[in-house]
Amino acid sequence: MPGNAVVETQGLSVHFGGVAALDRVSVAIAEKELRCLIGPNGAGKSTFFKCLTGQLKPSEGTVQIRGEDTTGWNPHEIARLGVGIKTQVPSVMNGLTARENIWLAAKRRNTARQADRIVAETLDRLKLGEFAGTEVVRLAHGQRQLVELGIVLAGKPWLILLDEPAAGLTGEEVQRMVEVIREMNTEASLIIVEHDMHFIRSIAKIVTVFHQGRVLIEAPVETVLADQKVRDVYLGRKG
Repeated sequence: MPGNAVVETQGLSVHFGGVAALDRVSVAIAEKELRCLIGPNGAGKSTFFKCLTGQLKPSEGTVQIRGEDTTGWNPHEIARLGVGIKTQVPSVMNGLTARENIWLAAKRRNTARQADRIVAETLDRLKLGEFAGTEVVRLAHGQRQLVELGIVLAGKPWLILLDEPAAGLTGEEVQRMVEVIREMNTEASLIIVEHDMHFIRSIAKIVTVFHQGRVLIEAPVETVLADQKVRDVYLGRKG
């Protein structure tokens, strides 16, 4: 892998019948990088994300994570490499409390005593203490999102993959999510699929823009947001 890349795809393609949802995409993510993946609906970003997380098997090409060829691996196999994954499908158990959900995640690789310590640290880190004993089903959407992040963080991942973490959040909750993600990035590499452009501007450094299954542009966030091609794609203009 080139340089200090920890995630790299080469010629990644996904075909559904005669349609190329992803067309020969090659991307490299560096150690401790925070990379945002954006693009209009159907652009290929979610398909790419699912190939990284093992939710989809590519038709062609390869995925490497820290030099390991993970092409076609299942999500639980990828997670064992120290990868934390938060998808759009909730991974919480509604009948359990916030603390219990995070404790179960921590206990997978630790003793009960270690899990207790990790849970205390995670609840404090996410400022979830006052909701720790509340069943997740009773929490507001933003609080549930933080519990899901807590489940991811309990595994102490070095790479975190997030699918639309700002979706459905209030303005105050988005700001809290920005703070949490910035702090996570001090310890882990992050790859984030997101639609909210204000949120992206707040967190991103390098952005990869997908369009029609390919990478349209990959550049610093301000360059991307000022690019006329990107504006045209989001506004649906023909270039």
